[in-house]
Amino acid sequence: MKTIACLLLFFTQISFAQILAEKERALLKDAILEDRFQNILPGLMDDTAIDMWVLISREYNEDPVLKTMLPATWLNARRRTILVFYRNKKENTMERLAVARYDIGKSIRSSWDKEKQPNQWKALVEIIAARNPDKIGINFSTHFALADGLVKTDFDELVANLPEAYQNKLVSAEKLAIGWLETRSPIEMKLYKKLVKITHDIIDEAFSAKVIQTGITTTADVVWFMRQKVTDLGLETWFHPTVDIQRNKEVLKSHIESFSKGKEEKTIQKGDLLHCDFGITYIGLNTDCQQHAYVLNKDESEVPLFLKEAFKKGNRVQDILTNTMSIGKTGNEILKKALAQGREEGLRPSIYTHPLGKYGHSAGTTIGMWDSQKGVPFNGDYRLHKNTVYAIELNTTVAIKQWGKDIRIMLEEAGFFGAGVFEYVNERQVAIKPIKIK
Repeated sequence: MKTIACLLLFFTQISFAQILAEKERALLKDAILEDRFQNILPGLMDDTAIDMWVLISREYNEDPVLKTMLPATWLNARRRTILVFYRNKKENTMERLAVARYDIGKSIRSSWDKEKQPNQWKALVEIIAARNPDKIGINFSTHFALADGLVKTDFDELVANLPEAYQNKLVSAEKLAIGWLETRSPIEMKLYKKLVKITHDIIDEAFSAKVIQTGITTTADVVWFMRQKVTDLGLETWFHPTVDIQRNKEVLKSHIESFSKGKEEKTIQKGDLLHCDFGITYIGLNTDCQQHAYVLNKDESEVPLFLKEAFKKGNRVQDILTNTMSIGKTGNEILKKALAQGREEGLRPSIYTHPLGKYGHSAGTTIGMWDSQKGVPFNGDYRLHKNTVYAIELNTTVAIKQWGKDIRIMLEEAGFFGAGVFEYVNERQVAIKPIKIK
């Protein structure tokens, strides 16, 4: 743990431009993983009443959950990789075993001697038989894709080799897999704050006179600036960013057109209301952010008041949603209540908030989709848990009398839900960014 503390201290002190070197990233990633194995996994197994969890993957076809358990020096599984986690709650012990030729980093030890037992499946059965678990969780799920990582071939091989007594103990590890993916540790949250700050800094630079020249720069130019900036910093984007424009005298696009079609490339002009959707990946975590900027007209020194007031309505929808979120509520319950309150206040909200973490669209409860504002079957019925992060993603439509049209304030920020307390991971946008171009 001393190594973890030292790395975090170093990380929180570096500036925007100083991204960790590869070796330092690897050390931090492995320290975070070991901490999760020690302090998160046992509790999740107890909560879901699964005392043995078996994950199986082959190289380049990894289970999404197993992928998050590989150390920094393992970019992929090797051959067929089988992990076994055994929790003896009575003895308060936790075993982490690999039915593989190698130790998997320093956190999971190899428990297969191929020279003594050439058959990997039989070696797995021996491990299971020696511990005689009550339930054997495997990753299959009808509705949660990230918890459905066990492919048919490996499932068939597993069942064919398991004695019938153990076949009857096989259960879906859906809730355990979701819990592993959605639960954030205190160490991860310190890292997350820095990552969201980097995301905001890149947006600030992209939406500035340093990048934008009116009448010349296109929305695609800004997108590719963001992509290149991420690459230059040694980071990754988890989805292709978008930049779009709302302007006077142009009719607002429908939700279907806005969300289902590619963004039209436009040349940026003064008086444009800009919007971006942007997210990055770093040391196993992802961000997802939408913000607005306004290109000042020649005679303007600040964002027009009518746009400022419109933006406040977007912030208000955020407040309504996050004040509605509480442990134990389903995504559909939260969605229904938040939309109802927003409409009672005279707003025109649309909410489509999703879990965020190990994946951009991660596992956990879904609070609406842009085309499912009456609730999301199954995924929206999952309950909200503590120590989870969400992309607080939504919009509200606002009538702009000065432009004779509606506009849409579209916002997205990473938010953390702890033990009854919600907070933005690293603040949120509370005012439209002004861009002054000579």
